[in-house]
Amino acid sequence: MPSPDLASLPLAAFEDLAALSARRSARWRPGLAARQGPALHSEIFASSRDGAGAGAALALALDDWRSLPQQDAGEVRHPRSVLWVQTREAARRGGRPYRAGLPGDLPARVIHVLAEKAEDALFALEEGLRCRDLAFVVGEIAGNPRALDFTASRRLTLASEKHGVPLFLVRLDAARDLSSARMRWEVASMPSSAPRWNAQAPGPPRWRAELFRARAHAPGEWTLGEEAGRLVASKAQREADEAVAGWTAGLRLRRSPRRA
Repeated sequence: MPSPDLASLPLAAFEDLAALSARRSARWRPGLAARQGPALHSEIFASSRDGAGAGAALALALDDWRSLPQQDAGEVRHPRSVLWVQTREAARRGGRPYRAGLPGDLPARVIHVLAEKAEDALFALEEGLRCRDLAFVVGEIAGNPRALDFTASRRLTLASEKHGVPLFLVRLDAARDLSSARMRWEVASMPSSAPRWNAQAPGPPRWRAELFRARAHAPGEWTLGEEAGRLVASKAQREADEAVAGWTAGLRLRRSPRRA
């Protein structure tokens, strides 16, 4: 069956499509886990040269965790632990977690595992995802090891979704390969904003984050940062809306009858 000519489609169809695209582009935002639930398997691609991967992964994980309602008062008094798994090569490239620099009460909650090989790290990650007493799991694997194929990625996704424990897997210096991760990010460090009180002090961290694949969201780019312990994101939504409006207006102009 031949495909219809785009020029023959009614203008309303294009306008509806443009409006839907604009709404989907703005769908992801910090704090969304309170409405849609956390992203149970995310991958964060980053270079080991700027240290953005682990910081952005932790910021995304804490944003999801803080957005969820606390189950009971006991959860507030005894917060859940966090499993952090690294291969030795990932630790060599990016360093181990610096507990004194972690936010809030997280230093006392982190369980750090250093694995010799990617196979060992994947085993530890999958076992951690089966433990419902963990708040979330962070993993760091360097490069594209053969062990981390689509089958291994699928096993992590199934374990995370079955037991409800989110996984944030940092892929250091890795190419974008096949994966079943529900959200896939590419992040890089950005200059920090100026601190409010001390011009000589380092400002809050910021990252350029590209969501290039997601199951429930359209791709997009954001500038992520932290304000008062909360993740914030800024996106050029006005420019996106103007582009959609311009595209629709141009289509309307091309389809309007020409004057003699």
